[in-house]
Amino acid sequence: MRRPVLAFLLVLFTLAVHAAERSPAERGALFSATLNGHTMLLFGTLHVGQSGFYPLEPRIAQALAAASTLALEMDPAQPRAALQRAVRSHGMLVPGEDDYGAMPSAQKRRLDALILQGGLDAGTVLDYKPVLLATLLALAEYTRQGYRGDWSSEAWLARTARAADVRVLELESLSAQLSLLDRLSVPERWRFLDEMMGAIESGALRSDARAMVQAWSTADRTALDAIAARCEADRSVSGQFVNAVLLKERNRKLADKLVRLLEAEQKTVAAVGVLHLLGTGSVPALLQERGVTIERLY
Repeated sequence: MRRPVLAFLLVLFTLAVHAAERSPAERGALFSATLNGHTMLLFGTLHVGQSGFYPLEPRIAQALAAASTLALEMDPAQPRAALQRAVRSHGMLVPGEDDYGAMPSAQKRRLDALILQGGLDAGTVLDYKPVLLATLLALAEYTRQGYRGDWSSEAWLARTARAADVRVLELESLSAQLSLLDRLSVPERWRFLDEMMGAIESGALRSDARAMVQAWSTADRTALDAIAARCEADRSVSGQFVNAVLLKERNRKLADKLVRLLEAEQKTVAAVGVLHLLGTGSVPALLQERGVTIERLY
C-alpha cells in the first residue's frame, strides 16, 4: 500500500528533497485566488526539507512581503507544551485496547528493530497509538536521509513572515489533525502501522519519496498531478481513509476558512500541503465553487 502511506505523510508531515540548489526556483504548486478585488497566493508545501530549498522563488517572497496575513495549516512555532497536550489527548493508547504486547512475535521484533533503527525511545513511543507511531517511524527514516522538520516550507514561510511583521494564522491545529486518526477502526490502525513498517523495510518509502520530491522540487505539474491521481484511485482501506478524511474532508474546512480570509483582507498568502491543492475536491476547486477566481501558475 505504498501510495496511501505516501499520501498520509504528505498530509501530516510530508517529505523532503535531495537537491541542494541555492538559487530561487519554482517548487511545488502555486495558484492565485481573486475575490472582489482581494488577492491570495496559494502555495503547495512540503512539511520537512533541507536548507537548499530556500529562498523560494520571487513571486512567493514578494507576495509575502506585501501580505497582511500568512495562513498555514499549523504554526510550526507553536509552544511545545501545546504539542504535548495534543498528543496526550489524541495520540495515546486507550487503556483496555490492544497494545503492542498483543502483536505477533515476529511482527513485534520487526517493530522493535525499526524503533531502534530510528533512534526512538521505545519506552515512550510504545504508549502511542499505532498511526502516530507509524508517522514517527517514517519521520525517523527521513531524518536518517537528511530531511529536517525545521527546514519545512512552513517553517521558512513563518520565519520570513514574522521578520516582516506579517501575521501568521493557523487554519487548523495538531489536536484537530490527530483527532482524525480516531476515525480509523482499531484493526485499521494496526494495519496502517504494518503497512508503514513494510514500506520502510522494503525501501518503498524511500523510493516513493524520491519520486514525489523530484516532482515537488522542480514544480513538475504533470508528475504532481499524476501522483495525486494515483493516490485518489487507491481503493485500499488506508488509501480511502487518506482521500476521504485526511484530504477531502479537511479540504472543505480549509476552503471555508480561506474564503473568509480572502473576503476580509486585501492581500494574503496561504500555504498548505501540496496534495490539498491537486485532484478532485481540491482546495482550489472548492474555492472556485464559492465564487473565487483561480489561476494555476504552476
